[in-house]
Amino acid sequence: MKYDCIVVGGGHAGCEAAHIAAFMGKKTLLVTMNKNNIADMPCNPSIGGTAKGVIVRDIDALGGLMGRVADKSHFQIKMLNSKKGPAVRSLRCQADKITYPKNMLKELEKTENLTIQEAMVEDILVEDNKIKGIVLANSETILCDALILTTGTYLKSNILRGASSIEGGPHGEARSNFLSDNLKKLGFTIQRLKTGTPPRIKANSIDFSVCSPEYGDDTYYTFSHDIKPQYKIEEQQKCYLIYTNENTHKIIMDNLDKSSMYGGYVTGVGPRYCPSIEDKIVRFKDKERHQLFLEPESMHYDEWYIQGFSTSMPSDVQEEMVHSLKGLEHAIITKYAYAIEYDAIDPLQLKPSLETKVVENLFTAGQINGTSGYEEAAGQGLIAGINAVRKLNNLEPFILKRNESYIGVLIDDLVTKGTQEPYRMLTSRAEYRLLLRHDNADLRLRAYGHDLGTITDEMYQNYLNRIEQIESLNDFLNNTKLEITESIKDLFTKHEISLPLNKTTLYELLKRPEITMDFLEQILTISYSEDIKDVVTIAIKYDGYIKKCEKEIERMLKLEEKQIPKDINYKNVKNLASEARQKFEAIRPISIGQASRISGVNPADISILAVYLKKEYGKNE
Repeated sequence: MKYDCIVVGGGHAGCEAAHIAAFMGKKTLLVTMNKNNIADMPCNPSIGGTAKGVIVRDIDALGGLMGRVADKSHFQIKMLNSKKGPAVRSLRCQADKITYPKNMLKELEKTENLTIQEAMVEDILVEDNKIKGIVLANSETILCDALILTTGTYLKSNILRGASSIEGGPHGEARSNFLSDNLKKLGFTIQRLKTGTPPRIKANSIDFSVCSPEYGDDTYYTFSHDIKPQYKIEEQQKCYLIYTNENTHKIIMDNLDKSSMYGGYVTGVGPRYCPSIEDKIVRFKDKERHQLFLEPESMHYDEWYIQGFSTSMPSDVQEEMVHSLKGLEHAIITKYAYAIEYDAIDPLQLKPSLETKVVENLFTAGQINGTSGYEEAAGQGLIAGINAVRKLNNLEPFILKRNESYIGVLIDDLVTKGTQEPYRMLTSRAEYRLLLRHDNADLRLRAYGHDLGTITDEMYQNYLNRIEQIESLNDFLNNTKLEITESIKDLFTKHEISLPLNKTTLYELLKRPEITMDFLEQILTISYSEDIKDVVTIAIKYDGYIKKCEKEIERMLKLEEKQIPKDINYKNVKNLASEARQKFEAIRPISIGQASRISGVNPADISILAVYLKKEYGKNE
């Protein structure tokens, strides 16, 4: 049997890669160890979050599955940072751990050209440095023209609690014992990483009366640009806020040497921005308490998740830690927390397309590339799937720039800077985050989806309709002037807003920080959806900042246009600093722009390289 494309691993990266490759017309096989664990959520029962919610919107704009599956599978949703600027707003939903995987599996099973097979992959077939297929644990070989590895945390994974180390993946399932060693033999650099998860608690053993309730928003939201809300606001499930305390901290410090992390039992590097509770207590000794969230995992069973309480302590210490928390004094732990360490490749061995530099037509996505998070994995899976198809069609790779998407920032960071710890997307990583907003994901990316063939005609028409509405509202605001009547004067006085001296357009009025669309609607009817009014208002109010960003982007794009020949020998570039030469040789940047973002490379090195290219190749005129 031969396929155009094989995807190994049924996590969030694998689902997106397999779906998009099949949707784009390639005969695709998704190989996963357990069909019931497709799109599994072994850790946090949520989709989205700060920056991550925008990734989900971007995935949806490009035709991916995560957004619309999340919309059909959650029991609470809210817009984070809604009182802050639009650059940091992101959706986050509490996804049902039973419903979400089932809905994802339904989407995959109805995708044409896609076959799902349960099996363990032990090796890959390579001939003349080009992918040829895979080898299963039963020695069966399956041939393919392109292969995408999305193995998650299963490569030689160990489950750690205290001094206990058990070979296995999440949920105690079988791990992949040989694949990472075989990748190493092919020339891949393998690194050891660690992540973790908190304890789960039986719902009826929690005293919710002493916990602070956290509600979903009273505004309807969706990740998807194409489906209507699938929930009722009043039926959203509550979450709860609690805090660690002095006793919690004392228990942790008294037992620190029993932790897998601090007892010396962990060889992998953990995530800096999603640390264990031990890490938080040690690193932030000045803090009297740390906030935790109690979140239901599913409406189908009664386990709750303690968000922010990840630990690798032994089970008996976990009992003490949990019972020290207010409201959990008598809590019954149904599943003890654990750390998991696993193998990953060095992402510096990847091209921006997510094809590996080591083996042609081999792509990787998700935690195998050193990232953490469902959303980061799904975004990579989508891009890997698109580029695998484009490679087979002899087309140039699709590479998102840093000003176009958080996915572009994520991949550029990985392939340019690498990572020694699980990479997590943050708004602070995106220098153009004001442009990479929740509200404009389709405006940034949907036309790409249409050109790539990753969205349906209906999706594209929805996008065109939205653009038409945005243009119509802009025209209305630009062409409507405010008549200064007595009632208008009274309204401005009532709200303590200074009256315009002359007749002015509504567009100009909206530029003023104190004027809102709600205020204008007290003057006249503005018959557009809240979504359209939001995107137009943001564009008007932040117009100056946006134009400043666009000027910076112009300079950045000029550097991106200055391509570096693939055959360049950096040993011939005189006067380069030795560190820069080593980094250039290892990373092989494709442009001056990418070269300038490599850690340890100085502006002087970039200038020297640019002069050399101009002299030797006639580049960068």
